[in-house]
Parts: sequence; C-alpha cells; structure tokens
Amino acid sequence: MSRVPPAPPTHRLVMVGTGGVGKSALTVKFISGDFVQEYDPTKADSYTKQMQLEDGPCVVDILDTAGQEDYSAIQDNFYRHRDGFMLVFSLCEYESFQAMPQLRERILRVLDTTDDVPVVLVGNKYDLATRAYRRVSVEEAQELALSWNAMYLETSAKTGQNVETAYRELLRLVSRAKLRQSLAHRQKQAHHLKEAQLGAGRKDKACVVM
Repeated sequence: MSRVPPAPPTHRLVMVGTGGVGKSALTVKFISGDFVQEYDPTKADSYTKQMQLEDGPCVVDILDTAGQEDYSAIQDNFYRHRDGFMLVFSLCEYESFQAMPQLRERILRVLDTTDDVPVVLVGNKYDLATRAYRRVSVEEAQELALSWNAMYLETSAKTGQNVETAYRELLRLVSRAKLRQSLAHRQKQAHHLKEAQLGAGRKDKACVVM
C-alpha cells in the first residue's frame, strides 16, 4: 500500500508598509502576473499560491494589509500569525521609507522577540524612480537593510522587476527559519529524553538492596 505524501508546508507572509506604496500591486503581480492600478486601500486581502522551492513544494499565503494607522490593532493581530514580512516603501515617497524602522520595531514587539525575523526590505515603484521622482537613494536603503541583516531589492509592480525575486528570497528565509526551529525543538526533546533516562538510571541504582 503506497504512502500518501505529506501535505506541503504553508508559509505565511504579510505585506507591511504605509498606504499607497504598492503592496497590493506587488502581491497581485506575483500571484497572477497582472498589474492593478485601482484597489481598495481600506481592507486586507489574503492570496494563496502553490510554489516549488529548493527544498520542495509549498503553499504561499500572503496577507496584504491596509496601510492606514486606523487599522493598527488589527494589523498587530495579523503579525502574530505570520512567518515572514515584506516591508515595502515607495522610492518616490521619502516618508514611506522613514516609516520602515518603526514598522519593523512594531513587528518585533508584537512577536515579543529581539531575534532576527524573516524580513525583506523592498523599494517599490522603480519604474517611476527617475532622477526627477526618486526620493530614496540606493545607498540609504541598503544601509538600513544591512542594519537589519536583510536583503534590499528595488521592484516595479508595473514591469515585474524583482517581484518574483523578492518573494522567493523571503520564502527562502522563512524556510530556513522553520528548519532552525525544528532542529532546536528536536534537540530540546532529545535533551529532555536523556535527562529522563539518566534520572531513571539513578533511581534504579538507589533501589538496589545489598
């Protein structure tokens, strides 16, 4: 009787950034290849896609959050149940870039950790970032990403530049983080088992009657 193959893991990502930076456009471009210019910025949407990664197939579950601060409490709840975070700003809006450190700190606070979490920093709207429209330099964005030990990519939801690459990099980080967690869990279980066996051995010796 043949064994049923295990279900592929689900990697849960969330798009994080202020309103109007192109989070929805990036997500739709990645999921369907389409470029959308009109969307409802006041609601969160979830998208799924099956993918093949280096370590096997997976299901990608992407949550596209609303960017408004009015939804901050809801977003905190979203963060608690996600594996990886794509922090997106617009290359044409410096204020959206300035919001990145605060948003990352918020993620760490909600997750109650100071450890590295899977994050990719994305500067979107590269197609508009000519000399006249660019407001964030490559060097400044790279410096921020380096301080997080994260990758920085410049994307265009319109042309598709680096969209697939950004998601695949984040998925790679999520997959590695889950592997580390699994190994740590198994090591902890093995340690507890060894301690229990040693304790049982000491108890048996104490019960020997001469």
